[in-house]
Amino acid sequence: MPNILLIETSTALCSVALAMDGRIAASRESDRSRAHAAMTAPFVKEVLDGQGLAASDLDAVCVSAGPGSYTGLRVGVSTAKGICFAAGIPLLSTGTLDVLVHQAAAEGLLPEGCRYVIPMIDARRMEVYTAVFTPAGERLTEVEPRIIDADSFRSEREAGPVLFIGDAADKCSAVLAGPEARFVQASPRASAMLVPAMREFEAGRFRDTAYFEPFYLKQFVATVSQKKLF
Repeated sequence: MPNILLIETSTALCSVALAMDGRIAASRESDRSRAHAAMTAPFVKEVLDGQGLAASDLDAVCVSAGPGSYTGLRVGVSTAKGICFAAGIPLLSTGTLDVLVHQAAAEGLLPEGCRYVIPMIDARRMEVYTAVFTPAGERLTEVEPRIIDADSFRSEREAGPVLFIGDAADKCSAVLAGPEARFVQASPRASAMLVPAMREFEAGRFRDTAYFEPFYLKQFVATVSQKKLF
């Protein structure tokens, strides 16, 4: 079984894990504000040192590709690329929404008879990055930014039990609440990348380390401060 380093930095949670022998052997997490740039590399060193491994002992690095925080995604992808270049190992990636779906299954969060899992990444105000999945992880709709209102996901909510999971679940619960809807406020964790990372590795779906870019979904726009500093 391959040794795969897992990096998830797409939201407020900075998370790193190490997969060995088909299981999670070590993990580190921090939800401290602005922790990504400061903690991602140290977390990588900690999980490798804890198992007596060097980067060259890895078979691949898998990074969560987004959508999510622009800065967080840049930190995660840059760290993953640096390790892959230095150690001469392949790069893998998996979507952030896919990670949340597998996290729901791994942590026993699926309601009985669950028909759909709808992960939601906060995009501010009442907008989210989302898509509709089956409980088994099959994506049924395109990943998109979506403004949530009372009509959102009406057909899915009327079809039976549905799980909304992500760091935007709480803010959407009042609008989408119903007898068949369950809401779990959660950030994606690196440990939940185990199954999709293994699938990508076994299928040989390696990314071009030099040219791989995160899936931002929306373009980052830098603004100019209106404050007069001088």
